Amino acid sequence: MRRLAQVFQFHLDPGDSLKVIDEESLFTELAGMGLDAWCDELLPVLRENLADRAHGRLAAWREILHSLPAADDDNVNAARIRELLLKLAPWRKGPFSVRGVVIDAEWRSDLKWQRLEGHISPLADRNVLDVGCGNGYYAFRMLQVGATRVIGLDPTLLFLAQFGAIRKLTGIRGAHVLPLRLEDLPPHCRAFDTTFSMGVLYHQREPAAHLSALHGTLRPGGTLVLETLILPGDADEVLEPRDRYARMRNVWHLPTIAALRRWLGYAGFNDPQPVDVTTTSVAEQRTTEWMTFESLAAALDPGDPSRTVEGLPAPTRAIFVCSAL
Repeated sequence: MRRLAQVFQFHLDPGDSLKVIDEESLFTELAGMGLDAWCDELLPVLRENLADRAHGRLAAWREILHSLPAADDDNVNAARIRELLLKLAPWRKGPFSVRGVVIDAEWRSDLKWQRLEGHISPLADRNVLDVGCGNGYYAFRMLQVGATRVIGLDPTLLFLAQFGAIRKLTGIRGAHVLPLRLEDLPPHCRAFDTTFSMGVLYHQREPAAHLSALHGTLRPGGTLVLETLILPGDADEVLEPRDRYARMRNVWHLPTIAALRRWLGYAGFNDPQPVDVTTTSVAEQRTTEWMTFESLAAALDPGDPSRTVEGLPAPTRAIFVCSAL
């Protein structure tokens, strides 16, 4: 385990660390789940991923985290905290309200959580994996409803820094974000009680492989929470955008509900059913001071917001909650 701790120093200079990994807690919790072997297996992957991203911005992000007050520091200057957090923009998921500062992220992720929360099994005392977790917004919400521990995966180091900032300011423990993709994990651990994959499936060239890998993370009877873009309609069919979808290049598949149910069944999930289907609105995904780039509005046909600028159906998302056989 000590060897894995060394990789979180980012291999820049001795003592040069982003300080967003609570190594001791992470290793203890992995061991408690019977995942001791992950430490040695993930070491080379983490080292490679972090080395590939060892560029100039890491030093700036490290300095921001160093400058933020810890949760037990009563000397709080909200204006200074806000200035520092804005330097970690763009913030995609939120909102967060920390130390007198409201982070109005691009996504009103709280709205999705409200649609989802009543349909998931109680998370109390459960070990949770959050694939494509971004800055950990949903991981923090999972802890609020009683999850024992949440392991988040996201390869984007900016999101890792944002997670570290929120954790330092709030003192929340029990969640960890690792700069990894799902395929980086040792396969078929079958160790988690609940696995979330939200906003990930449509970015996968091989959706069947992604669903199979998700199944492999869950203990028998464990719960999958899957949220993804879908194609409206009752037929069993899949739209494969030729170039872009809603101005995104990396959207490979939009299945209908029927097609997605079939995919989930093939992957080993029991009676998959959607618990929510919602067309994304410009009130839920939009440009803000914390994410100043173009957002959903720029991706919709200005004359017909039910279509994208490519002439395809506007983004609609479905949430499935199902159990692993």
